[in-house]
Amino acid sequence: QVQLVESGGGLVQAGGSLSLSCAASGSISNVYLMGWYRQAPGHSRELVATITRGRQTTYYADSVKGRFTISSDTAKNTVDLQMDNLKPDDTAVYYCCAEWGPPYPSLDWGRGTQVTVSS
Repeated sequence: QVQLVESGGGLVQAGGSLSLSCAASGSISNVYLMGWYRQAPGHSRELVATITRGRQTTYYADSVKGRFTISSDTAKNTVDLQMDNLKPDDTAVYYCCAEWGPPYPSLDWGRGTQVTVSS
């Protein structure tokens, strides 16, 4: 199992920036993918960005492409999300996640951090 702790959320005006960080511990050696999801009130949880642990290959949702940057430090077991040009629609609880295995793909989640963007 992997334990994840997010930090860095807060309140920012539209057009501003925030940086989120996620610290991972536990069965880190089995992790092959980490990422960020978000959930706004009344909406389902949606994928924001992912990064593979080996090749550092990244993926972004269309809604954040060009504004958000995901990165990871394998030595520190952290994954960060730099969010620029924030919009009110980015307001949500942001969750860090880690996918690991074998024997089968498993997913662990952090408790989330609130990001609020005012207009």
